[in-house]
Amino acid sequence: MEPARIIFYDQIARNKRNSVFLMIIIIAIFILFGFVIGMAFGRDYFIFIMIVSIIISILYVWIGFYNSDKIALASVGAKPADRNAYRNLYNSVESMSLASGMPMPRVYIMPGSQINAFATGRNPKSSVICVTEGAFEKLDKRELEGVIAHEMSHIANYDIRFMTLTAVLVGMIAIISEIFLRSLHFSGGNDRDNKAQIIFILIGILLAILAPIVTYLVQMAISRKREFSADATAIKFTRSPTGLVGALRKIKNDSSSEKVRVSKAVAPLFMSDPFKRDLSNLWSTHPPIDKRIQILEKM
Repeated sequence: MEPARIIFYDQIARNKRNSVFLMIIIIAIFILFGFVIGMAFGRDYFIFIMIVSIIISILYVWIGFYNSDKIALASVGAKPADRNAYRNLYNSVESMSLASGMPMPRVYIMPGSQINAFATGRNPKSSVICVTEGAFEKLDKRELEGVIAHEMSHIANYDIRFMTLTAVLVGMIAIISEIFLRSLHFSGGNDRDNKAQIIFILIGILLAILAPIVTYLVQMAISRKREFSADATAIKFTRSPTGLVGALRKIKNDSSSEKVRVSKAVAPLFMSDPFKRDLSNLWSTHPPIDKRIQILEKM
């Protein structure tokens, strides 16, 4: 029996709903952690720890968010793509810009024979698309358009902004956990005879250990869902899964020994994991390529 077809609009909506649901889990953990700290040490202490964690995490992410394109491009040694030398690349970006109805992103090229690409920028007007030399050389016109459409989808879906918000929440939980655990050394024995308070302190310690791990796993799950959404939105722009499927197959079978120079902080931006790690576990930022191809072939 022929497998059921997947409508890309349904796929986009489903993955967006799942992303929002996962974000709600992070917020729920944050609220629960705050409640436990408040019950253990009092509301004033919780307000203080909240203010400190919010200031640190927002300052850190704010600087990164407004300079994300510069930081990402500099970290991989990317250069502006010459229009004459990379005419096919510019044509693909222009075509997908028209198909998506978005402004033309700036186009960059980065060294490396591996097939890969990423998009960055805080909004469509400041967006950047960067591809590796390997992607330009090894992909045909339709496959290159599929890759560009995938990256344009991240821009159209405001994935960078969404993932930045996720990073703020996860960062705040990590900072609160650290402050809470360290404060136990300086809090002395005040009211430790209060059994209810002792229980909440023990719960707080457990949450302080587990919450950063759980929220990081949720963050990775959100990242994978956004990749599925970008794949589906790319089909909306190209009206055919053929190009993107072909590109993913080439990425899977790419035996290039030259790895792109990428930091772990920038790796989640890429179309596929540049480190080619095992993508079948909960810690991965990208879903398995075979799973992506399987879904795309049903569209």
